[in-house]
Amino acid sequence: MPKTSARLLALLSLLQARRDWPGALLAERLEVSARTVRRDVDRLRELGYPIATAKGPDGGYRLGAGADLPPLLFDDEQAVALAVALRTVTGGGIEEAAARALTTVRQVMPSRLRHRVDALHVTAVSRPGPPVDPSALATLSAAVHAREVLRFDYLDSPRRAEPHHLVTRGGRWYLVAWDLDRADWRTFRVDRLTPRIPTGPRFIPREVPGGDVAAFVADRFSGKDECRGEVILDLPASVVSTYAGDGVVEELGPSRCRLVLGAWSWVGLAASIGRFDAEIEVVGPAELRDAFARLARRYAAAAGG
Repeated sequence: MPKTSARLLALLSLLQARRDWPGALLAERLEVSARTVRRDVDRLRELGYPIATAKGPDGGYRLGAGADLPPLLFDDEQAVALAVALRTVTGGGIEEAAARALTTVRQVMPSRLRHRVDALHVTAVSRPGPPVDPSALATLSAAVHAREVLRFDYLDSPRRAEPHHLVTRGGRWYLVAWDLDRADWRTFRVDRLTPRIPTGPRFIPREVPGGDVAAFVADRFSGKDECRGEVILDLPASVVSTYAGDGVVEELGPSRCRLVLGAWSWVGLAASIGRFDAEIEVVGPAELRDAFARLARRYAAAAGG
């Protein structure tokens, strides 16, 4: 590679590594003069990279965002990590776009990296969720970033909310927002949401209860389980925890554990626990024990028929 081209790539890599670079520091890192740095910056601008110049006694440069996507530069580890991330995308309705992006990235990889990526066989086993319009994700993400009130239709009902976080859980996308009409925090499924344009005024961000959005979302979902019960299973805790979802598993011995789980109904909870092929001891409540009895009668009738 010609020396100038190699220096341009090194300069671009440095500009991508941090927000602001003093000109003198760039010259020192590249072992060239400040004049050469200025010429190289101009060459990168001609290639489409939006590099801003900072005024002041030290001067400096910043790589910004432009109207078009210029060529990108990744080091070896970044390129492999990007390919693995694209290959393991499941759910959310963006699998096809991720596959196209992976093909694009792979085509421009040097052969040594392409072989590394091709040799890495990854199977994503996450449960795919309902498809989501990528443009809706972009709209919601922009509203979260800009702190703008969002107007949207949710299950055919008009809503107004202050969007704070866009999260993914169990193969589904959710918007964590402060519902203006109900004056409370809500989680909205993105696949059931249709944004309205334009967005509303800017708002002052609030802190989610507890300060941790991941813990808040997990707590909200456990709260949706109106029926929660406790059982003891004759299975190792390591086996049960793999399939328990949001349930709490406590080891009681090498082949025995306690499971606390929730569901939308008592019969649904009993059926969910029954999928474990093991002896079951119901600790409580009585509603769960009654649900098992109803299922027992129903299954016995089905077997007899």
